[in-house]
Amino acid sequence: MLSAKRNITFLKILLIIGFVYFFWLMLSITLEYTPVDPNVSFLMIKQTEVEHRPEYLYFFYTHVYTSIFVLLSGFLAILRKDFGWKSFHRNMGKFYIFLILFLAAPSGIYMGFFANGGLFSKVSFVILGLSWWFSTFRAYQLARQKKFKEHKQWMWRSFAFTLSAITLRMWKVIIVYLFHPNPMDVYQIIAWLGWIPNILIIEYLITKKQI
Repeated sequence: MLSAKRNITFLKILLIIGFVYFFWLMLSITLEYTPVDPNVSFLMIKQTEVEHRPEYLYFFYTHVYTSIFVLLSGFLAILRKDFGWKSFHRNMGKFYIFLILFLAAPSGIYMGFFANGGLFSKVSFVILGLSWWFSTFRAYQLARQKKFKEHKQWMWRSFAFTLSAITLRMWKVIIVYLFHPNPMDVYQIIAWLGWIPNILIIEYLITKKQI
């Protein structure tokens, strides 16, 4: 029993270290767009949208600048600890939910319609955005109804979609390194691979009553 607890503790520590590492990478990516410049990084291949859709940059920066806070607040909320601060978990959860429902998910859905990789990628990113919004809204509803077990499960589903920002880039590095595919093919693959394994893992853990 003691050995099992130690293993679980060790696994949690590894997960925290892993999150901190990938969060730092995501923060580095976000800082590439500070100050605002439509001619850097990802935006270099989105010049058609930048030039012909004035609203695109507003949605893009909304998504980029809020997503980093969504990642952090979601992770802190999922830990379910107050760290000695009254209602810290609840406030982090509220902040996470607000950012997704009103800023991060709507802007992500909009951007999904202009995703690289053609219709195959666009469908995936729009489904991802809608699923992200719905799972977060459902978690909010259940919290309001004080159904905290179900709330916790839906928050994990929401966070699985949130983590697609990290897993998508992780899969991209792996696929490019191993197979060297055409760039547009990469987008089509990671558009789905970035979030489907995440939600399948969470559903498995919920089924096994681990969450």
